[in-house]
Amino acid sequence: MSTLVTERDVFAESVTFSVDSMIVQLDDGRALSVPLAWYPRLLHGNQPEREQFELIGDGEGIHWPRLDEDISVEGLMAGRRSAETDASLSRWLDKRKMH
Repeated sequence: MSTLVTERDVFAESVTFSVDSMIVQLDDGRALSVPLAWYPRLLHGNQPEREQFELIGDGEGIHWPRLDEDISVEGLMAGRRSAETDASLSRWLDKRKMH
């Protein structure tokens, strides 16, 4: 198994969305594009909820307060998907329907 090694810490600068992807612009000039399906809360959120995010720290992570979602740049770079269980997602979706 290979390990991701970076020469320096990489931070998020901005986040945008297409119909089915999240694009994270990094401070080293790269852009990462990942499917929204990897992050079900983002997938089920609407565009205004997705666009309301906060960079955590210097950009080592991204937080969506209205969706209760946090994603680290390290996880994105490693290709890690959401680890949320189906049961947890189902409870979250049910709670959204009540509001």
